[in-house]
Amino acid sequence: MIGPVAAATSRIRVGSGGVMLPHYSPLKVAENFSMLSALFPGRIDLGIGRAPGTSARIAFALQRDRRQAAPDDFRQQLDELLGYLDKGPPVSLLGSSPQSAVWAAELGLPYVFADFINPGGAAMAAYYREHFRPSATLAEPKVSVAVWALCAETEDEALRVSASARMMLLLLFRGRLIAVPSVEKAMAFLAKEGVPVGSVPEGRRIIAGDPEHVRKSIENAAAEYGADEVFVVNIVHDPAARIRCYELIAQAF
Repeated sequence: MIGPVAAATSRIRVGSGGVMLPHYSPLKVAENFSMLSALFPGRIDLGIGRAPGTSARIAFALQRDRRQAAPDDFRQQLDELLGYLDKGPPVSLLGSSPQSAVWAAELGLPYVFADFINPGGAAMAAYYREHFRPSATLAEPKVSVAVWALCAETEDEALRVSASARMMLLLLFRGRLIAVPSVEKAMAFLAKEGVPVGSVPEGRRIIAGDPEHVRKSIENAAAEYGADEVFVVNIVHDPAARIRCYELIAQAF
């Protein structure tokens, strides 16, 4: 999608959030993103992640050699990739655990923390800033935070629209993968479960509300992490509602 989106636009930066490097050859990733960067100079970003990003079955299907478990050699893969991209697109390390903060600091990479997965990452961002080692591409630490934010004209409407993602996540935690359900189906499911729509899933932070509430909440999250930049993530059943969400957030800022 990066190529078509970059081709259809002229000013915005476009990138990956992110390439799960254990599934791919570092050389192939470097080739793809070097080509994109050459086609759209100064507008391509490469976010790299370590997690499988999918189910165990699909992760296994992505392996070329299925005779044994894939090795846990992410750091070696990352070093190899960076070696190919000394003049390529900027690379950021994505993470939701302490180890990613350690590597981002050691390598002098921008650090993007997935608060939408783990809302307890402020201490990891602080570790990254404290232990950051300047690199050839980054002189000062740069922290970004990715938050789950859903905006509508009213708080009630935002909560209603967010029900689709809440049902999906609740079932995901129970080991069931489903397509994003309609709002009506999700509201009925949550009512049957006997839980208020705003209370699930446990252990996740979902910002949902009107523009003023969402702006304040995003600013609070940014302050909590000492973030230079915020990424907004959401899952909505109706594409029109999702577009409206981003419009309202943009206007609020």
